[in-house]
Amino acid sequence: MSHDLSAALADPDPQAALGALEALVQATVGARLYTVMALDPDTGMARRVWTSDPDTYPVGGEKPLPENRWTEIVIRARRTWVANTPEEVAELLFDHATIARLGCGAALNLPVTVGGRVIGTVNLLDRAGHFTPDRVAAAEALRLPAQAVLMRVALARAADGAA
Repeated sequence: MSHDLSAALADPDPQAALGALEALVQATVGARLYTVMALDPDTGMARRVWTSDPDTYPVGGEKPLPENRWTEIVIRARRTWVANTPEEVAELLFDHATIARLGCGAALNLPVTVGGRVIGTVNLLDRAGHFTPDRVAAAEALRLPAQAVLMRVALARAADGAA
């Protein structure tokens, strides 16, 4: 699988790397809904750069970072946030009703940190109780691939801005 990710990172299209990361996540942790957000800490905006459900959560969707406990945990403390019940999801995610309609009652948000900054998050959602300690450990073991992929996305965005 790492060879697939390596080849995808070398591909001219950053979407290849994002797809390879999803394949790796699905093979190791699993998720009914999978998204990747790129963060701009200067503007406080998060932009969706990958989704497994483009009808509900399209690529390009932007939202401001919330000022709540989620931001304290994921962005400021740079820790993985896990909610394993619909009630825990509803407590911090504004779109909890949509998440529930998709059959998801658990969420895991993995911060992706490079150079002391959170540059994005990998977001997994599944049925209630899905994120067992073993699955959380498996997700956290994917930090390095996630860092490489989000750096690839940032490189492409910088190149697009320079052109």
